[in-house]
Amino acid sequence: MKAIDYSAYTTLSITRRGPQQSVLDIQMKALNGKLPTAGHDGHEDLCEIWRDVGRDDSVRCAVLRGEGMGFSGGGDLNLVQDMVDDFEVRTRVWKEARDLVYNVINCDKPIVSAMHGPAVGAGLVAGLLADISIAAKSAKIVDGHTRLGVAAGDHAAIIWPLLCSMAKAKYYLMLCEPLSGEEAERIGLVSLCVEDGELLNKAYEVADKLANGSQSAIRWTKYALNNWLRQAGPAFDTSLALEFMGFGGPDVREGVASLKAKRPPQFG
Repeated sequence: MKAIDYSAYTTLSITRRGPQQSVLDIQMKALNGKLPTAGHDGHEDLCEIWRDVGRDDSVRCAVLRGEGMGFSGGGDLNLVQDMVDDFEVRTRVWKEARDLVYNVINCDKPIVSAMHGPAVGAGLVAGLLADISIAAKSAKIVDGHTRLGVAAGDHAAIIWPLLCSMAKAKYYLMLCEPLSGEEAERIGLVSLCVEDGELLNKAYEVADKLANGSQSAIRWTKYALNNWLRQAGPAFDTSLALEFMGFGGPDVREGVASLKAKRPPQFG
């Protein structure tokens, strides 16, 4: 039986739970003391972890959650600025962003996400692509790409229209409107919405059921259903290319400046 050493993941706290230790609990660390944010290391960790989950024979299910005040706080602005300024960084992060989406989709183990508070950026990618996505009522889901001045590319085109209709996807993605956990459940963007105090218990309950079920049946069901997402691969690849084209343009510089100054952006 092949088990994986997860100690290299410095931005993730990884533990095992359940009678057979077959549920992998993955917590994105709040390195700033408030919210998990995807800096250089965090973005890479969140991309690579799903390959190891798939390779780990001792794992039957994974739970993804955030530490601190929310699920995920989006991209670290230092990373974003480096992407704007450095072509090599931009191309590396483009590859990680692509691999993050496909690694979650192609991971044969079921993934459960437990989202509370703000859910933005790379964390939201994995949170919404998870096989079972559970949001607390306090969840505030935002795809903030157009607010930053780049196209909504890192997962939205592949999954949002399928989950909540093209009309809803365009409304929330083009306007960067936030969704509560209850609204996300109502429009079909997440699997379930629960009271904040019930979030982790529900996520672990679902994970335990998946871990105790027929592994071949569950994994093959996931594989077949995710062919809907694989069919949308060309749309996703286009959206991601357009997003990263934006990181070389003028609007993202204003987007970053406005976020640092905590003011509305003034795009030309």
